[in-house]
Amino acid sequence: MKTFVYNQRVYFSDTDAQGIVYHASYLNFAEHARSEMGRELHTSGMSGSNAFVVKSISISYEKPGYLDDMLTVETRVKDFGKVTIVFSQTVKRGDDVLADMEVKVACIDLETKRPVRLGDDLLSLLS
Repeated sequence: MKTFVYNQRVYFSDTDAQGIVYHASYLNFAEHARSEMGRELHTSGMSGSNAFVVKSISISYEKPGYLDDMLTVETRVKDFGKVTIVFSQTVKRGDDVLADMEVKVACIDLETKRPVRLGDDLLSLLS
């Protein structure tokens, strides 16, 4: 699958008192990118009673981001199974890598809160 690119400006609320991007803000940037990727894919294979939840995240911070930076979040599907998808996400400022993440999400039924299989349409898009 291709790389999905999402642009994100750093706002005051994303920073600490020194104007440096707060470490948890990178998780929000990654979430925004995955949400927009889902919109672009029209959430194929998902019913209205299903949702994705984060199962695990691994993040490596490489360089700081600053107030008013224009960042790019690159998102790729690294792997997928019957219920889960693993994303590789990189937050960049120009050519500089600020953070690298691996995010594993699981599909659940919103009513039962139990894992459910990914839809065939979504699986074919991921293949």
